[in-house]
Amino acid sequence: MAGVNRRAFLGRAILGGTGWLVLREARSAWSYQANEKLNLAVVGLGARGSYHVDMVPRVGQTLAAVCDANRTRIAAALKKYPQTPAFQDFRTMLDELDRRLDGVIVATPDHTHAVIAASAMTRGKHVYCEKPIAHDVGEARDLRQLARKHKVATQMGNQGMATDAFRCTLERIQDGAVGEIREAHVWYVFGGSGPMTRPADTPPVPEHVNWDLWLGPAPLRPYHPTYMNSWWAWREYSTGCLGGGGSHSINMTFKALDLAALWEGRAKGAIRVEPDSPERCPENFPRVEIVRFHVPARGSMPPAVVHWYNATEDELRRRGIWQRLEKIAGRPLDWKEGWTPQSGSLLVGSKGVVHTNAHNSLCALLPEKDFPKTGGKPQRFPSVRSHEREWMQACQGGPKALSNFDHSGPAIEFVLAGNIATLVGRPVLFDPGQFKILNDPEADRALRPEHRKGWELPG
Repeated sequence: MAGVNRRAFLGRAILGGTGWLVLREARSAWSYQANEKLNLAVVGLGARGSYHVDMVPRVGQTLAAVCDANRTRIAAALKKYPQTPAFQDFRTMLDELDRRLDGVIVATPDHTHAVIAASAMTRGKHVYCEKPIAHDVGEARDLRQLARKHKVATQMGNQGMATDAFRCTLERIQDGAVGEIREAHVWYVFGGSGPMTRPADTPPVPEHVNWDLWLGPAPLRPYHPTYMNSWWAWREYSTGCLGGGGSHSINMTFKALDLAALWEGRAKGAIRVEPDSPERCPENFPRVEIVRFHVPARGSMPPAVVHWYNATEDELRRRGIWQRLEKIAGRPLDWKEGWTPQSGSLLVGSKGVVHTNAHNSLCALLPEKDFPKTGGKPQRFPSVRSHEREWMQACQGGPKALSNFDHSGPAIEFVLAGNIATLVGRPVLFDPGQFKILNDPEADRALRPEHRKGWELPG
């Protein structure tokens, strides 16, 4: 889709107490010319959304709209960008601005990622969605299919895949530097909330919040600030650490093991997902979360086991996991720089070991004496300035972003299958090719939880 350049601002109106700020004559606000700036909307104005609100003009694109169910957050954005059209309801935004938008950046809580992204894609808008792009396995599958159907540029927000370190290391793995990989370990030093009691009181909804919009496809419940302030702790709104942290940490493993073959029909078989957590958390997430993914052979690649650990460092040490990982790495696990330096991944090959940080943005081939040549520019993958710019270039007709929905959709399906296993508390057999959990009807239904009426994903 060609970019469009804003030529004139025709005025704004506050619509009858709703707090929506929109163009009076939206259809004539911009004229189109090819190869000009992208008009991008940001939906969700929390920490990540606020970053994107500043990022869009900083990289030379047009901030065409901001949107949030919380009018207080809208007001904060308008203090910095007072001429920007603002909305509470993303659906109204898409209807009002229609063809004046080239793309949408989604930065809301997990449970509304997919419905916003799908609504944008069905209107032909390019989509950048913060991780984990979807709240459940079915949504991730639908987003991948919608992106293909509507031929839009997509990207999941995971910065590490855009680094030269990630791309160079992946190339070396693919070239056989560390040999055959049968074992991988991915860990996040965090821990879940543990079981929580739902609040019994029902305070009034604040005037600045549209509670129905915030809930979106989630079940209808009385408002309580606990849900908005601690949404990450509740399965109805969050994907837990598997979605929030695993969506960063799994990418080197997913690519290196060519797990996409199971989604693309180049290999067949089910993934056995085994939970090993001491407490059941049907509404929240375990404080100690251990999951093993047994992956079938993919072409010439042998079966492999991917181990996932989420707990505090003290708990990982108490269980001997930390010490075992340090022994595999042959060095301390902590990185001295980068994001979340205590978390990371290990890929265990027959010739060596790959150690990454949590975002896969720092990588080392071990033992270092066997791999003296590190760094440099990737040869087969493009070197890019940032993952946001990579997506924007794709929007303007450039190559697909590496973390487009053809990659991130299956990768998120993979990690969210772990959430199903911890939900039911027993091993499940997930077959990506059939999109089915073969051994457990309850778990199979959890692949695609029911959306609240009126909030189904559009096609």
